[in-house]
Amino acid sequence: MDTAQLFSICNMVALPFWLALILIPDNKWVKNGITAIALLLAVVYIFQIPTFFSIEEGGFGSLEEVMILFKNEKAVLAGWIHYLVFDLLIGRWIATDASSKGISKFLVAPCLLCTLMFGPVGFLLYTALKYFYPEKVE
Repeated sequence: MDTAQLFSICNMVALPFWLALILIPDNKWVKNGITAIALLLAVVYIFQIPTFFSIEEGGFGSLEEVMILFKNEKAVLAGWIHYLVFDLLIGRWIATDASSKGISKFLVAPCLLCTLMFGPVGFLLYTALKYFYPEKVE
């Protein structure tokens, strides 16, 4: 399978879980499904790691080295899968944390969308929301 096909498959596997997480964040099947998909993508990622050992130029020591490294499409694919896994897991954590604090899913949805599109921005937005949201009284 070529890298373009694998890229498309990984995206198609992850995106429905984002939609489910936004629409029904409290559903246990959604949360378990996200964990399962993250694990599956992590296994795919493991098989991409040897790519880094075959690249003769580039590295992680400077911005220039990273730019050279990511001229290799297999390295870019590995990086993308890395993002897919971690963004999904952060999204799952946001939904679970918000649910435990009684924060409305309608307020959390923009945080999840930002996490999907801009990772750390969604995490920051949720952290701010959580800070200003009144605590649940039990």
